[in-house]
Amino acid sequence: MRAASALAAALLAGCASFEAPLSGHLASPAPQVRACAEWYVTLDAAVEAAGVRDAQEVRVEGFPYLRVNRLLAAMKGAATASLGVLNAYAGRLADLDLAARGYEIGNLPEERLRALAQRSPPGTRGEAIARTRDCARLLREIDFAKPEARSLALARARVPDAYSAGQRLLGLYALTRVAFAAGVRRWEEEQRAAHAGAPRAAPGTVLVRYAPAAIPRLGFNSAAEIIARSVRNPLGLPEPDANDAEVLLAAHAPSFEIETAGDADRFGRLRWRHGSGVPGVDATEPAVYTRVAHTLYRGRPLLQLVYTIWFPERPPQVPGDILAGRLDGVVWRVTLAPDGEPLFYDSMHPCGCCHVFFPTARARARPASDSLEEWAFAPATLPRVRHGERALLRIASGTHYVERVTLVRGIDSVSRYAFRAEEELRSLALPGGGRASVYRADGLIAGSERPERLLFWPTGIASAGAMRQWGHHATALVGRRHFDDADLAERRFELELR
Repeated sequence: MRAASALAAALLAGCASFEAPLSGHLASPAPQVRACAEWYVTLDAAVEAAGVRDAQEVRVEGFPYLRVNRLLAAMKGAATASLGVLNAYAGRLADLDLAARGYEIGNLPEERLRALAQRSPPGTRGEAIARTRDCARLLREIDFAKPEARSLALARARVPDAYSAGQRLLGLYALTRVAFAAGVRRWEEEQRAAHAGAPRAAPGTVLVRYAPAAIPRLGFNSAAEIIARSVRNPLGLPEPDANDAEVLLAAHAPSFEIETAGDADRFGRLRWRHGSGVPGVDATEPAVYTRVAHTLYRGRPLLQLVYTIWFPERPPQVPGDILAGRLDGVVWRVTLAPDGEPLFYDSMHPCGCCHVFFPTARARARPASDSLEEWAFAPATLPRVRHGERALLRIASGTHYVERVTLVRGIDSVSRYAFRAEEELRSLALPGGGRASVYRADGLIAGSERPERLLFWPTGIASAGAMRQWGHHATALVGRRHFDDADLAERRFELELR
């Protein structure tokens, strides 16, 4: 009923609240076009009322069937090369939206789905997704047949950064950034010392090493062949199919050597539990969540492999520890050259904190433009990665800092982990039935907030320290930097691609 009321109010207001071209479709004399526009308004109202908006990508205003991420926003200039490339680009934006709509529809409570069905014909989730796909195709064909609509879509295909200018203004950021920079430098010195020293387990801990269940024998030539055939698309994006992606992810999967003092240091699969608004970690199922990503280097897309592990908490290291809280983790990323060899690695926590780089001999650091800015802190460098080598991450107890990275071959651990697609966290089964994303509509994980947000708010980061969804990781307290910035590698490294 709320969804129907929202639609009725919007239509009675002459669609003034909707941007073109959607407003024009709502007033179209063609019943099919008008019905599709109304479907999107109704669906959006139901999603908003239920609080199940998926925040991973940004919606393109006036084009309810398009969403954009930072990579595609950076590629929109190249999309104008020809009409064929532009249509392929629009197809990628439509694919992002349809995927997000699928999670949103899947997460709608049954009563919301029934109300949606009363307003529009689809009665099941599958039918609702099918209608969304069909309406996206119809509206896109109409809009992208018009040069002015195409130009408008490109102009609006942008992603705002994750920093609040208002917070920085109120927090006197121009002054406080000096203090924040000093704190960052102290932490960097501590991490540099940890990486330089001999590895020693902290008192009261045991070392537990985890490795993937199996590692394929994949030479760089074979990896290069996978990458080469994956770029045969109008945008030149390396997009290996599911089988090839699985092979690459397994070949470059890291091992983890974790100082373990208790349950807080055991990673596992995320699950919803009865009576809890925060997802729990099931350490009986050690899981590494994976995704494929990209960066741009001099206009050329490079393939990235991303691995995430989740711990149940970061326990207090001292009384009143402002960094402590529920859920913690480590994100590890491998950036590959077109020939299949790793160029550099980087890591962060799922809050966007502790972003560090580990360049190989094929990545030379560029100087920062501002001495205070967090640029590309590299506590250690690595040699060129040889065939069959993978990263081994030494992770500290409690803080879960990555304190050493070495290269290893084969599997020399008893504990094994399984791969899981990170996308599944956008819709997990609830114990009592139904589904829910682990992320809120603002991209944060409820209940993972840290007291540090009360200190770091002048940096402009929303709830600094809270765990967050892909696309929402601001990784610098000083400066502006996102983990998924399309130009992250290009601005910070001179890469040897060959």
